[in-house]
Amino acid sequence: MQVTQKRGIEDKGGGAIGEVIYKYLPYWPLFLILFVLTMAGAWAYLRLATPIYEVSAAIMVKDEKKGVDDANLMEQLDLFGSKKLVENEIEVIKSRMLMHHVVEELSLYAPVYAKAPFRDVLAYTSSPVNIQALKPDSVEEEKKVVFSFDDSTGEVVLRGKRFPLNQWIFDSVNTIRFVRNPRYVKPENKEDLFFTLVGARGITDNLLNGLKVTQATKLSSVIDLKIRDAVQQRGEDVLNGLIAAYNSAAIADKNALAANTLKFINQRLKLVAGELDSVELNIQRYKTREGIVDISAQGQLYLDNVGANDQKLSEVNVQLAVLDQVEKYILSNSDQPGIVPSALGADNAALAALLSKLYDLEATYQGLQKTTAENNPMLLSIRNEIDKLKPNILESVRSQRRNLEAGKVNLTGTSNQYAAVLQKLPQKERGLVEISRQQTIKNGIYSFLLQKREETALSYNSAVADTRLVDNAQATDKPVSPRRILIYLIAVVIAFGAGAGFVALREVLNREIVFRSEIEEATGIPVIGEIMMGEKDTPFVVTEGGRSVIAEQFRQLRTSLAYIGVNGRKKKVLITSTIAGEGKSFVSSNLSLTLALANKKVVLLEMDLRRPALSPLFGASRQVGLTNYFVGDKEADHIIKSTTIHPNLFFIPAGAIPPNPSELIMNGRLEELLKYLENIFDFVIIDTAPTNPVTDAYLLSPMCDATLYVVRHGVTPKSAIRTLDANIVMRPLKNVAIVFNGIRNRGFGRIGYGYGYGQEGTHNYFETEKDRKKREKKATKA
Repeated sequence: MQVTQKRGIEDKGGGAIGEVIYKYLPYWPLFLILFVLTMAGAWAYLRLATPIYEVSAAIMVKDEKKGVDDANLMEQLDLFGSKKLVENEIEVIKSRMLMHHVVEELSLYAPVYAKAPFRDVLAYTSSPVNIQALKPDSVEEEKKVVFSFDDSTGEVVLRGKRFPLNQWIFDSVNTIRFVRNPRYVKPENKEDLFFTLVGARGITDNLLNGLKVTQATKLSSVIDLKIRDAVQQRGEDVLNGLIAAYNSAAIADKNALAANTLKFINQRLKLVAGELDSVELNIQRYKTREGIVDISAQGQLYLDNVGANDQKLSEVNVQLAVLDQVEKYILSNSDQPGIVPSALGADNAALAALLSKLYDLEATYQGLQKTTAENNPMLLSIRNEIDKLKPNILESVRSQRRNLEAGKVNLTGTSNQYAAVLQKLPQKERGLVEISRQQTIKNGIYSFLLQKREETALSYNSAVADTRLVDNAQATDKPVSPRRILIYLIAVVIAFGAGAGFVALREVLNREIVFRSEIEEATGIPVIGEIMMGEKDTPFVVTEGGRSVIAEQFRQLRTSLAYIGVNGRKKKVLITSTIAGEGKSFVSSNLSLTLALANKKVVLLEMDLRRPALSPLFGASRQVGLTNYFVGDKEADHIIKSTTIHPNLFFIPAGAIPPNPSELIMNGRLEELLKYLENIFDFVIIDTAPTNPVTDAYLLSPMCDATLYVVRHGVTPKSAIRTLDANIVMRPLKNVAIVFNGIRNRGFGRIGYGYGYGQEGTHNYFETEKDRKKREKKATKA
């Protein structure tokens, strides 16, 4: 029936689905228990697990590859600002230096916890105080340091002692202090607090491992920052602090460049101021000595004309000095940002952009060098970019110098022309004009430097970061981990996976036949009948008019005999099996009864002369039987007995157990008996011994018309079926077919017949009557 059910399922639901249902549905109690256990485990895990929230923020940077309009006032004032590469800025944001600053700023190396029944929870907002260490990088690790806070006195109670806030103390391990928590929100119930101390570097590494910094899209300059944390407020503070530290570092870089430029200008101003004072003093002395009060109209005209030319010449000299400073810096082979006075006074936008880019690259390189290895790909990429940029700057400087030198030659020629005019002035006035000309030149240079100093100072005081905040850090309202649906889904998968694995492992490790497909794979012998395990403890399951499933299966077996050639002329059927306990006697007796119920005259021979089991079922004595016939003590008519089971069913008992069954079978009397029975009965059914370990079945099979080989579910070894074909070739069984007997319901709650004659299980074929009674008694007690 089990195989019939399987086929019906496959026909209705498809082969694959039907196979799965058939294979696992019988074990539904196991799957139910595992399902309940795993769901309970998932519920407990969700109760005990710490919920994790995701915090996200976004900023926009000025990317030189993605143009940003610099036309607003603040960016015009930001003379030392520059556009940056998004990829480089991502690495800067992920640098250990910035995150370490955040860890120290928020005292994340000293987390405070509140005790709870199942798991301790972070008291980031419910603790009235925070703990700060004097040396966060070198703290000695401390676990569960219990403390309390007296709100009335503003003191912390630690190890039985009271300490005021904001005072450094030594707690026997580290030097720490307690400060008020600016994020404190008073909890509804009083909490028992404790803190732990760990190294700031370890916390920094943990945060960096969980930090995700990515470019929003390939075509944008927006950077997305994400981090996960057990406390929403703490996660937001970490990202906001990281953005603030990044902006502060960028502004500090700009201010350093502006400060270097101011230093250069002040040096030049000091020098020019000294020269200007000297010229003015010379004018005063000259006028006093020569008695000249003022310059004539002609001299004044000369000064006005030559002044403009000298102003231009002074500016060229300043620009040449700046270029000298730039060239000196580039040739210094230093990787550290030095005194780069931008392109101050140099009318060359390309050179200014190159210098700004160089400074940014070197500042980025310096920052990454502190937090990454020397062979880091990003560090090597920036180093290569710097090396490629310096020759371009040198070429631009030298090209600019050539242009300025050419202009200086022209300006000098013009000055010489004015010098000829100067010769026409009177001697005394010519000396005064010469000195006044020097004064005009120095005044022009001084005014120019003053203007540049004011511009630089204005930029220094109005420095802004090259980023724009797009989104403040904000945490999700619901935890992103653990996900309830995912956890329950995993629990379901584990339950059914474990159940399926158990079933599969059990069937793989099973050495006995459990499926009809295993028989068909192991041998080419056809299976003509399937008999399920019955529910009643009775040897005869077929009754007249009975409609039980097992009775119908025997009727189907009766019909299937025609397919192996059993008919009115070929009527002798031998029934055997591999080992004892496979139910061959059960099959032979019920098959005989099924044939008798079909109005056929049937005789059943108990040819298992070593261990006969049929006589007790029919209530027949074994005193007279086949052995008496074989030795010649009785004739055929004297050993054939009628049965009370059905008038058409006759029985020939085995008789006394002989010492030499095989020799008796081969003495020739059996062939005479079978010919005699063929003339009287419609069917002759022969129940013989198993093929292992005796050969009776191989001796009897040639005398019969067909052989039924009984295979029992969960009893017959797979190895015996695998070698069946080879054994038949060596010792033929005539017209053999298989009956699959004792098919149980798979899974739990299986019910069997409980026959004492072999339907219960396997046992030794040569078991004595005494041993059999002991075994049955032991089974009854169990």
